Amino acid sequence: MQTTSDSTKNDPAEGAVGSPPAAAPLSHYVAVGASAGGLEAIESFFSHMPPDSGLGFIVIQHLSPDYKSLMVELLSKKTAMLVHRAEDGMVVLPNNIYLIPPKKNLTIFHGKLLLSDQDRSQGFNLPIDIFLRSLAEDQGEKAIAIILSGTGSDGTRGVRVIKEYGGMIMIQDEESAKFDGMPRAAISTGLADFILPPDQMPVQLLSFAKHPYTTKVERSETLLSDEQGLTRVFAMLREKCKVDFTFYKPSTVTRRIERRMTINQTDDIQDYVAYLTNNPGEVVALYRELLIGVTSFFRDQGAFDRMEQFGLPEIFNNAKNREIRFWVAGCSTGEEAYSLAILTRECMETLGVSHDVKIFATDIDRNAIHYAANGAYPESIASDISPRLLAKYFYKNEDNFQIARTIREMVVFAQHNLCKDPPFTNITLLTCRNLLIYFQPILQRKVLEFFNFSLNSGGLLLLGTSETTGEMADYFEAVDSKWKLYRSKGRLKPLADTAHLLSVTDTRSRDLRGQFAGARRNLRFSEEERVLERFLEAIAQDYIPLAVIVNTQLEVLHVLGDVGDYFKLPSGKVVNDISKMAVRELSIPLTTGIQKVFRQRQELHFTNIRLPRDGGARLVDLRIRPLPEKRGQESLAAVFIGESKKTVSTESDHAIQAFDLSREAEERLRDLEQDLQFTRENLQATIEELETSNEELQATNEELLASNEELQSTNEELQSTNEELFTVNTEYQTKIIELTELNNDVDNLLSATQIGQLLLDENMEVRRFSPRVVDIFKLLPSDVGRPITHISHYLADCDPIDVVRDVQATSQPLEREIHTQDGRWYLMRVAPYTVGPKAFSGTVVSFVDVTKVKEVQLTLAEKETTFKEIAQKTRLGAWHFIPATGELRWSDETFRIHEVAPGHQPRPEESIGFYLPEYRPIIAEAFRRACQEGVSYDLTLEIATAKGNRRWVRTIGWPVMRDERVVKLSGAFQDVTEARLGQEALRERGAQRHDSP
Repeated sequence: MQTTSDSTKNDPAEGAVGSPPAAAPLSHYVAVGASAGGLEAIESFFSHMPPDSGLGFIVIQHLSPDYKSLMVELLSKKTAMLVHRAEDGMVVLPNNIYLIPPKKNLTIFHGKLLLSDQDRSQGFNLPIDIFLRSLAEDQGEKAIAIILSGTGSDGTRGVRVIKEYGGMIMIQDEESAKFDGMPRAAISTGLADFILPPDQMPVQLLSFAKHPYTTKVERSETLLSDEQGLTRVFAMLREKCKVDFTFYKPSTVTRRIERRMTINQTDDIQDYVAYLTNNPGEVVALYRELLIGVTSFFRDQGAFDRMEQFGLPEIFNNAKNREIRFWVAGCSTGEEAYSLAILTRECMETLGVSHDVKIFATDIDRNAIHYAANGAYPESIASDISPRLLAKYFYKNEDNFQIARTIREMVVFAQHNLCKDPPFTNITLLTCRNLLIYFQPILQRKVLEFFNFSLNSGGLLLLGTSETTGEMADYFEAVDSKWKLYRSKGRLKPLADTAHLLSVTDTRSRDLRGQFAGARRNLRFSEEERVLERFLEAIAQDYIPLAVIVNTQLEVLHVLGDVGDYFKLPSGKVVNDISKMAVRELSIPLTTGIQKVFRQRQELHFTNIRLPRDGGARLVDLRIRPLPEKRGQESLAAVFIGESKKTVSTESDHAIQAFDLSREAEERLRDLEQDLQFTRENLQATIEELETSNEELQATNEELLASNEELQSTNEELQSTNEELFTVNTEYQTKIIELTELNNDVDNLLSATQIGQLLLDENMEVRRFSPRVVDIFKLLPSDVGRPITHISHYLADCDPIDVVRDVQATSQPLEREIHTQDGRWYLMRVAPYTVGPKAFSGTVVSFVDVTKVKEVQLTLAEKETTFKEIAQKTRLGAWHFIPATGELRWSDETFRIHEVAPGHQPRPEESIGFYLPEYRPIIAEAFRRACQEGVSYDLTLEIATAKGNRRWVRTIGWPVMRDERVVKLSGAFQDVTEARLGQEALRERGAQRHDSP
């Protein structure tokens, strides 16, 4: 029932690719961390991520401060989501991607991104850890961390914090990662929920985000109400992991069980129980989920400052013995224990004192203890430790920092269950930070009673900032309320029996006991043990003499009877050694007798041991009997002490001995001398070997130490630069591939268009040309880089060099028709080569073959000339009218007939106004019917020209129909005055001939 947790508890970018999105609820914030080799993984991830997931994505990379990142442009081509370069104060919106800019660290507060400058003078910069920590603190269970390819260990501390606050962790599997340093370090924490290739992450991520337990706003009481299901889960955990979580806080238990149910896509507790039954590995995963160890070096720096200023100096100044014992309970992976050791060493140097400080660091998690004992931590710890302490107490070992041996020797790591195992004793300083908050009050009280028992009078207790001594406040004095530092008052409270403690009822825990009643029964003593204990207590006073049970280390384990006449506590620190607790006259026979019994495994009986009493003396008997052993149990012996009685003994003579002090003392001294001689010989041999080795290693170590310090700083700089340059190189490689494809596209485009293209630089040297340019200039592929002035051409009556120079001088494009010596015509366009706004670098010359167009133009010009001559000779004009726009157009001959200067296009009513009044209704009706009904007309009418001359004209109109609508009205207009006058003259002559006799 112990945890290893150490917790504490809007505008889009202007440069975004795309338009601003509409606001929508954001279900989760997904932080994607990547370093070297991460571009490929990022593109693969977002290529498979739907654009309407409802998630907000923040990508954190290691970017070089000296190169512009191309990530926005590259990633925009892989996803339909909007891609932004993060700006200060930008609100994270769903279905958007935000990228960290170079030379900046990124954090988040209330859903807004905040930028700060990187401080490279402090050594390693870990942007992924920085952002993940802020995301966990800001969004809690809505935070998701994804660690992709990269070197180093950035992100390792961040995933711990994300998991502490209830977020989800997804890591790229090592096989698919181009560089597996970051994924391997993150996986080593044991906190990963999913380990997948990048292309498989989106499906799992969406399944997690849409799970009922993830999407609901308020958690239901379904799990709490299903007592049977929880009981079975607890039973499996106890059977598999030997830990009972019955008195863990229900809210924490249910929340973390729900997380595992979400990850495994199970909606019902009974289904999850079945899943646990069929997948034993999930039991271990749930166990690790409940024992999330989140810690760091010098966490809550204020608490360590307080200890350095007050706590440790007080301990060292008041210390009466050289040895001082500290206890770090719930040490997780050991960072706090080592931090305390470093602080202790620094404080002793400052005070100029020397003590043998032993720090006991315990935790229930065996894997965490093994990790801590190794003393190797990722590079990311550099952000928690000052450069001075890092250089003094750590050394670089491949990709890790190794704790110095002097610090490691101060700390003893051990697996220990606070709620079941006996507590340590004679402790001067005990730290247990942010562990009790996960226990129910009944269990908190029990643990604090153990702490009270462990601490010496005046000893210090350091708790987490969210914890207090609660119901044990009478036994501790508050030293610093802010940082929860307490001093033991030295009042001993009898340790409550476990079964009795866990059966205590109070109104505050009644509901919780109802929820966990089934599982709590597993904590009670067995009925057999309780019966035997009650029986011994009943008969001890009347039938059993003073009896003491000891082990091979002479430690007292159990006492029956009154020990007042035979044992007493010595002055100084409390000890549990029977040889030091016994009165002086009883010490030697006890010590020699117990050792002989353990050595010979036979009962021993001393008589006539003389002890002083009230100015006189009395004789006592001492009987020592080895207890029966069972496999796996330690050796024990029972010591019986009673006053001598003159009775007939039925025991064999050799088992009963009259105690002779001088003989027993000699035997004891002889045994001690033999042990001492053996120890001296072994020690001397060891010392000789160590001296020889030490002399050789000393010189080597001094040289290596100097070299290592220089290489360490150089290596750190090179590693950081290498990661940044690799990221830049990857982006450039991707850009090169795109440019190669673009170059191939341009080459194919130039070849397929059959247009001659010639690119010249500012010095008029050939940069590139298309195949058709060889029809104009005598170019070969080897001419690239040569000045165009050295190349001859086939053009007639045109010098293209002069045209190019004019364009370079004026920066204005020119266009000209030219022809070659063989008679082919080209449209030559010369334009500046644009490289930016009003920035040019050379010219672009294009030649479009217009020979056929030119021939058609010449033919049309001839026909137009012929048509104009015919129209002039026949006095035939043309006109066109567009009903939709009301536009009326006349030909030149029509203007001449009306004696109107060409250029002014008249309106229809103006045109009708030229007719004589008696003819205007006729032409107006005909024009109307033609426009509206599509009826053609052919009329000969008389007009008055603009100069007042009268003329007869023939006007013809015919409509152009489309979809049964008149879209155009075309017509002819011919001057028929001479023909009309000729006809009238003929009619007059005919009439005259008819009238003559």
